[in-house]
Amino acid sequence: MPAARPAHPTTNAAPVADVPVADVPPAEAVAPLIRGVAVVRRLTEADGVLSLSALERATGLARSTVDRVTATLARMGYVRLDGRDAVLAPRLMELGNAYLAALRLPDLLAGRADALADELDESVSLAVRDGDGIRFVHQATRRRAMSLSFRIGDLLPAERTAPGALFAAQWTPEDWRRWRARRAEDPRNDAFIAVPLAERPLSDRDFARRAAEAGEQGWALDDQLIEPGLVAVAVPVRDPRTGRIACAASVVSHTSRHTAASLRENLLPRLREAVAAMEAELRTAPPTRPCALPAGLALWTGASKQELGREFVESLARGLTVLTAFGEGRAELTLADVARATGLARATARRALITYEHLGLVRQSREGAFTLTPRVLSLGYPPLSRTSLPRIAAPHLTALADRIHESTSLAVLTPAGDEIQYTARVATTRVMSVNITVGTRFPAHATSMGRVLLGDLPSPDPGALHPLTPHTVTDPAELARILATVREQGYALVDEELEEGLRSLAVPVRDRAGRVVAAVNTAMHISRHTTQECVGSLLPELRATATAIEADLHTSSRFTRVPLT
Repeated sequence: MPAARPAHPTTNAAPVADVPVADVPPAEAVAPLIRGVAVVRRLTEADGVLSLSALERATGLARSTVDRVTATLARMGYVRLDGRDAVLAPRLMELGNAYLAALRLPDLLAGRADALADELDESVSLAVRDGDGIRFVHQATRRRAMSLSFRIGDLLPAERTAPGALFAAQWTPEDWRRWRARRAEDPRNDAFIAVPLAERPLSDRDFARRAAEAGEQGWALDDQLIEPGLVAVAVPVRDPRTGRIACAASVVSHTSRHTAASLRENLLPRLREAVAAMEAELRTAPPTRPCALPAGLALWTGASKQELGREFVESLARGLTVLTAFGEGRAELTLADVARATGLARATARRALITYEHLGLVRQSREGAFTLTPRVLSLGYPPLSRTSLPRIAAPHLTALADRIHESTSLAVLTPAGDEIQYTARVATTRVMSVNITVGTRFPAHATSMGRVLLGDLPSPDPGALHPLTPHTVTDPAELARILATVREQGYALVDEELEEGLRSLAVPVRDRAGRVVAAVNTAMHISRHTTQECVGSLLPELRATATAIEADLHTSSRFTRVPLT
């Protein structure tokens, strides 16, 4: 079996994505920005959570510096400070989203990859080259006991993957020199945290042979190179403008389902057909129309500096904002573009770009123009790409419960459409409280969250309207009128229909398309708040919480599927 890795970094050893110790930053580089990126990377390597003291050890930074960096990241919404821990927050994904939107490949090809995964009932991935490794930009996985655990943004060594052999077929002599130097320094792939350590590293000659064969055949196999049982076949998707590989599409399976030989014989033909359709998609895609640049993205940092003083590292906040200037229709920006989009002085924007070039996060595509690199995905994307709506909602529900001093919950409609299921809950400590746990189900027609969810459906079917208390609405026509009102006013208030003495208030949570996918509520005994107090005092708080959950959900789901439960 491959050697296991520690769950969290315990040393100051720098991974491959970091700048080598001997690589001295340029004189104009922004030191606080380098330190901030280091903190985000350490949190990423630790699967999104580290204590502040562990961050101090992992980065080698002074504790006061760690405190200031994390306070700044928290102000930006990129991390959440939970007691002694720093936790990556969904908003950080806007950095990786900027790269993926500028790349366009996920937008153009993800639908084809997803359809192929459904047809073959196997995991399908899209990967791009990142130095002498490959980085995933899309994953269509299957839910199984043994399923693919790679995430969008994960970096793998080229020599242990099928896509890596395809990209290596196009390497220059200088690329091969750098790859051999990295192999000599790190033969077991310690720096690649997404893969098990290599017990018996492959020879350089063997990989060179695989790359040559991949170039001749137009496809490549991975026969358990990453770990025993994992097999994959990959085909290059070529850019119609240049003929070079834009990305590699892979079908990944387990030896309990396919051998490498059966992948080649049974699935490779269908993969090739799908790749041909992907290349046609690239050929016929309309050219990217330049998007209007945003304006003043970094102007907010001055006010935060005035409010927080030295605890807010303004140069870090400004520098990170530079990455968000890129995106769909803004794949290539000049220094003037970046300065205009952020509201920063040209000198400040220039220093940030110099720093990012040094860190490998941007490159010059031509004289005076810059593009993001796949390495931007190393800034939190892998752990955050596997989040869920309950995980997104949990800290917001906690903050809501702290503000209103009542229990708060999140629920979704069950597939049958007649019940709600609680997916997240924060309870308050009271002698008399609402005793509900995650997983609890209630009839949708008699609950505030159920009515919010039913109200968004074109033809709701709540099932039989059984009376649960003397106050429960059981007349279908009356319920239809109530649902219309809920839809119009954007909230539901239910009095003693689920249980006598229980009053609840709920608001919707909408996805990127505007569909109501969940509801947030608070429930209490009728003696604690009148209906007027619920609408006047609690409703604004619930709406603010739903808005915050939606913002995180929309960021998280731009290029990933976010499970609702």
